[in-house]
Order: sequence, then structure tokens, then C-alpha cells
Amino acid sequence: MSLPRTVDWDGEAVVIVEQTLLPHRLERVRLTDVGAVIDAIVRLAVRGAPAIGVTGALGVALAARLDPARRAITDAAEAIATARPTAVNLRWAVERTLRRLDDGPEGLLDEALAILAEDAATCRALGERGADFVVERCGARPLAVQTHCNAGALATVEWGTALGIVRSLHARGLIAEVLVDETRPLLQGARITAFELEADGIPYRVQADGAGPSAIAGGMVDVVIVGADRVAANGDTANKLGTYPLALAAARAGVPFVVAAPESTLDPATPDGAHIEIEQRSEREVLELGGVRITPPGARAWNPAFDVTPHDLVTAVATERRIWCPSPGGVSGQG
Repeated sequence: MSLPRTVDWDGEAVVIVEQTLLPHRLERVRLTDVGAVIDAIVRLAVRGAPAIGVTGALGVALAARLDPARRAITDAAEAIATARPTAVNLRWAVERTLRRLDDGPEGLLDEALAILAEDAATCRALGERGADFVVERCGARPLAVQTHCNAGALATVEWGTALGIVRSLHARGLIAEVLVDETRPLLQGARITAFELEADGIPYRVQADGAGPSAIAGGMVDVVIVGADRVAANGDTANKLGTYPLALAAARAGVPFVVAAPESTLDPATPDGAHIEIEQRSEREVLELGGVRITPPGARAWNPAFDVTPHDLVTAVATERRIWCPSPGGVSGQG
């Protein structure tokens, strides 16, 4: 099964895969105004740091076509950039697009389309480089991979970051199995990662989030590969809540822990993980399931969307340009 591009431009509107409907329905929807773009980002109709970055860039171009006044464009851009706070790609893409503000709506669109095209190429290069590193560390043999949340084609324009590495390994005949965490509370692993792996014919099993560390400790995992929404200057990494326990388990078991992220996710302006703003989402996502209350009437919830993995637990950050090993004794910026 060939997946359509997660984000695209049809000449008049932003087009996205509506991810809240997966895995039961694969539908594309058109976003025809800035409000629809922001709503899609906030409610996770489009999600994944690279994908929301591209969506944000196209949203700025769309805003300029609807109202070419400079103030209207910059106000719309700021509203888009702040729709979700943790993933650095969103603001990065919006600000990059705005550099063409003096060139008018067509200049903004040209820049947004360049970001879209670059994301597709970036993920292919990242996948190959990351696969090379995994083979170097683990050997050229069928591997059991643990992943968390969705860092695949549906989190990018196409191909993916963490699943981009998995796809590159699979193309070489080097995937025995992928263990997919369900990813509470919105089940991006069970709904979306599993959907992608099944479409590609890659062997996988879904497991409860709490099973991940035990699978690693039990020798079921050769390498952990995850995505990222922001990587701080020191290598601390923000990713979907539940990533940190996997990193702890991997360190204890001596299993490589690889973060897959494009260079645009690396944020040198943020010194460490303590300075990463962690998005807090609605309590309802935890207290309800499919719109049905599953907790007592008086229950409250704490619902951070992400956690931070300290850099000393990260074996390597694989980007399209380099392998960066931020942990003590690692080789920084290795090409």
C-alpha cells in the first residue's frame, strides 16, 4: 500500500491526511484558511514535528494569498507558530518562510514548497545514514527494533525519521520485528505506526507502553529507535511521553538508543532539556476513551505530551547530515 503525502499543496489549499481517523479510514482533507490550519495542528489531525513544520510553512503562504497585507500575514504566522509549543520545527518553518515576506505571496509560497520538498529528501537521507549507524553498532543481521509513538511517513511529508531508519533497514533485509508501543493516551503507535508497518509488510507487534522497558530488559530488543520534537544544544531530547523510560531501560541493558531527527529539530538556542517547554494537553485525553468517560466523576489528570531524555542516555542522534553522539565518550558531529 502506497501512502499519500502527509502534507501537500494543491494550488489553492493545504492538503493533509486526517490522522484522527486512522487506522479505520485514510482520508485527505483541504485546509482552506488559517483557522483550519491551526485547528488541524492543535487537535493532531496533522502531527509529528516535521509534518507540522511543513504545514505551518504552507499555512503562512495560504494566509498571504487570503490577505496580502503585511500585518495580516505576520499575525497569522505568529498564531500558527504558537499552536503547539514543544516541536521546534513549527516555529523554524514559519520563520524561514517569513524571510520571503518582501517577495509577496508567491515568494512565501515558493519558500514553503521548498521546505516541503526538502523534508521528503531529508528523511530519505536520514533513513540511510541512521541505518548505516545501526548496522555498524548491531551488525548486519535481522534486528528487533523498539520504537515509541509515530515517527514515520505520517509524521513527515513522507518516509519518516525513526521509521525511515526502519524502512531503510527493512529494504536491506535487516528487520526481524518492530515492537510498537501503543502510546497512551492517543494511541499513535497502535493506530498510526502499526498502520504504516502493516502497509509496508514489516513484521511488528503492538505492546502496552509499560511493557517496553521489560521487553528491553528481557533481551527482546537489539536497538531502540525513536523520533524527537526538539533536541537541545547539549543533546537532551524531547519526545512523546514514555520515551524516557525506554532510554533508562536501554542504558541498563546496554542496548543502543538512537534518536532520529532532521537538523531542523536540533535547537542550539535551547541549552538543555530543562529549558524545553513541555506541552500540557487536555485532561479529557486521559480521563476519556473514544469520548466515553473511563474514570470516576471526580478524577483529575496530568497530561504532558512529551518527556525529556537526558543526553547521557542517548547513544546517537541521526540526522540527514551526521551522526551526533552527545553522551560522555561519544563522538560529536561524526559524518
